Amino acid sequence: MKLNINLLNNKEEWQKANIALPTFNHKEVTLKTKQAPTWIHFGAGNIFRAFPAAVQQQLLNAGIEEKGIIVAEGYDYEIIDTVFDAYDNLTMLVTLKADGTIEKTIIASMVEALKVDSQNEKDFSRLKEIFSNPSLQMASFTITEKGYSLNYSNGDFYPDVINDFEQGPKAPKSYIGKLVSLCYERYISGKYPLALVSMDNCSHNGTKLYQAVRAFAEKWEVNQLVEKGFLAYIENPDYISFPWSMIDKITPRPDESVKAMLREVGFEDVEGVVTSKNTYVAPFVNAEEAQYLVIEDKFPNGRPKLDQGGIIFTERETVDKVEKMKVCTCLNPLHTALAIYGCLLSYDKISEEMKDAELRRLVEIIGYEEGLPVVVNPGIIDPRSFIDEVLNIRVPNPFMPDTPQRIATDTSQKLSIRFGETIKAYAKSDRLDVKNLKLIPLVLAGWCRYLLGVDDSGKSFELSPDPMLDVVRPYLNGITLGQTGPFAEALKPIFSNEKIFGVNLYEVGLGEVVENYFTELVSGPGAVRETLKKYI
Repeated sequence: MKLNINLLNNKEEWQKANIALPTFNHKEVTLKTKQAPTWIHFGAGNIFRAFPAAVQQQLLNAGIEEKGIIVAEGYDYEIIDTVFDAYDNLTMLVTLKADGTIEKTIIASMVEALKVDSQNEKDFSRLKEIFSNPSLQMASFTITEKGYSLNYSNGDFYPDVINDFEQGPKAPKSYIGKLVSLCYERYISGKYPLALVSMDNCSHNGTKLYQAVRAFAEKWEVNQLVEKGFLAYIENPDYISFPWSMIDKITPRPDESVKAMLREVGFEDVEGVVTSKNTYVAPFVNAEEAQYLVIEDKFPNGRPKLDQGGIIFTERETVDKVEKMKVCTCLNPLHTALAIYGCLLSYDKISEEMKDAELRRLVEIIGYEEGLPVVVNPGIIDPRSFIDEVLNIRVPNPFMPDTPQRIATDTSQKLSIRFGETIKAYAKSDRLDVKNLKLIPLVLAGWCRYLLGVDDSGKSFELSPDPMLDVVRPYLNGITLGQTGPFAEALKPIFSNEKIFGVNLYEVGLGEVVENYFTELVSGPGAVRETLKKYI
């Protein structure tokens, strides 16, 4: 069985393999979508194919929606060639359930795929046509947080951004420049309204997108490269809105065990490719069953009926509460704790860590006892129930091929949000004492112990990529397993760094606590395990 449009004419073979096929009229939906598009999505990677595209298919199957999604790729054009054009825009979705079973579904809701390349006359003209159509309601994005960045860390703009600022909307090179040029097409075609919806997993994502788009509109108007009034159009939410959203669904890199299960039932197209930009893509996506998408309900031109597929629309304040609940307490800190100690204890699968009594108790205490007291309940999702699902269903899922090494990537960029916000909340509270935090500081000490690149048995391991490694590791030079300290001189520049932890740990009364934990963690082989046992 091969992944192409002909499979829709040979349903019996697929049904025998327990592979669910779309039931809507694909030709009719494709025609309607191309004639009067309502939804275009930029950056159709794993999470989009496994979640929003799958929800839209459910609505198409039920007759609730009548149009599909147009996908666009503005960073790695090879993705369009290798996983969209090559497979007639179809995707195999493999849902990995916690009980060990899998569900297989062909996703066909994405009916057109385009390269966001101003040098590709055919595709870019088609994109202009789409953005000029009054029917378009939503452009959504999963382009990663980096996709909204216009400048280096020192504030200097990227060369492509500078070029686009100076040259205007005719042939932009940068991602956001290309997007804003398409928005300008919409403006000159009739000032039609549109929602630009970031679905990326970052805080206040709509504001990040707005700031990037506005920067281009302002520069172009100041430089007289666009009509006066374009900036006001971008700034007016009655015309262009930038809703916040919170998305949550784990979609790890396609796994070998999943490939084997697909081959077993006769599905042939399982091999992925690595593009020249080092993007790994495959014709199938494997994902956990749990999923959450909460979007600020700000759509000036209407929106698809995604709420009938389980996606929640609400006000901005509630989106913010849900995002903070997830990122600061109920999921991401638990993942980071498991990543750090999983690497130190030589685990290669997050789900296996949940069978470890100390590690399971570590994340239970961080979630329920240390984190939950400062969570603001968003009302639409119960925080305790969310943690219950994370610790009892999602993380222990044996089919989720996620590793502590992957999650440990860029840890220095995550600690201030995932733990620093909780520490700040304790420090500001009248009813809570920051000195009662025991295991969050143990995770922070564990990260410094991780930076030595030596596991609990004394064997070296490779650290995951992190932009701060060259900054913090030199402070730890000369520290080896078995030393007894004192380590205050080496650790103080790290633990006082507010950029890493969100607070100066010494100023909030946790610096010495974390130092002492670190001293115990490096006292010799087996010290990590013994320290966990002692404090858990």
